[in-house]
Amino acid sequence: MFAPHHSIAVLDDAVTRSISPENPTGARGGGGGAVHGTGAHAARGLGQGWKVSPSIEIPAGATADLAEIDGAGTIQHIWLTTHPRHWRQLLLRMHWDGDAEPAVEVPVGDFFGQGWGEFAQLSSQMVAVNPHGGCNSYWPMPFRRGARITLENLAGEPAIVYFQITYALGDVPDDAAYLHVQWHRDNPLERGQVHRIVDGVTGRGRYVGTYLAWGVNNTGWWGEGEVKFYLDGDDRLPTICGTGTEDYFGGAWNFDVPGQGYTAFTTPYLGLHQILRPDGAYRSQQRFGMYRWHVPDPIRFDRGLRVDVQALGWRSDGRYLQLADDIASTAFLYLDRTSTERPTCPALDHLEIC
Repeated sequence: MFAPHHSIAVLDDAVTRSISPENPTGARGGGGGAVHGTGAHAARGLGQGWKVSPSIEIPAGATADLAEIDGAGTIQHIWLTTHPRHWRQLLLRMHWDGDAEPAVEVPVGDFFGQGWGEFAQLSSQMVAVNPHGGCNSYWPMPFRRGARITLENLAGEPAIVYFQITYALGDVPDDAAYLHVQWHRDNPLERGQVHRIVDGVTGRGRYVGTYLAWGVNNTGWWGEGEVKFYLDGDDRLPTICGTGTEDYFGGAWNFDVPGQGYTAFTTPYLGLHQILRPDGAYRSQQRFGMYRWHVPDPIRFDRGLRVDVQALGWRSDGRYLQLADDIASTAFLYLDRTSTERPTCPALDHLEIC
């Protein structure tokens, strides 16, 4: 798989470019030249070059092109911020090499591990979200003929979005795969069923990351369920089967530190970075945000992949209880093709945090 960098000290023939509202094409010498934009009122009297266009406004129901890039290269960093109420209302899509079908289709908040519409510090190798809502992605995104990134505003109000997309133009290795991101939600999960994180993916690739936004609808512990990877035609039983939800995300014993209860942590490749507790009024459910990036330990497949997670708690007599929770998953994988089967595009009501 394509590495984020071969060596930071090795010189090469690639050129660095960056797209933002101040340079919407990424052209050489094309930054800071706007005379109209969201900052024009504040920059009045200062003239061109004084933060005239730091952001864009996406009207209700509209789709904005964040970036259109021609040629071969690799997106190396995305920074983006908008109001948290838009995190589940803006759909992020990415198209590689002119494919009309997106490889990435996900609510923008979930892409950055912020599925509950409330800021949670996330300090990891691949994604960093910093006060207050500065969202950063370091997933490398190679392309050979071009890349297109869009945001669709599904809400009934406009959204102001600040962003910067930094990329390198240059040759891409023959064995570099394309980033795919898929989003699934069960709200609630049908009791006795599993939540599908990935289903129907075909091709050769590597599974590299999971983010779960998990809302609990029963009392008691909720994370006994196993995460399972069905590789290359596995049918009834998977090749890879974990031992529990908190185990998969690198924790243990319910994430429960004696005397402290649920305890958040954020590390380079895994974490429980968000814990939302009931407030005794309208926030009645416990909600959690968890991530695991399979960067040092990618899960390889040659023909196809299915991934699911069980939702299990406990009955009072010590038996497992199948749960009907609100589970939204974001799956990150690299694939040898620019598109594959993906979930139906979610409607606004299905995205709502409720």
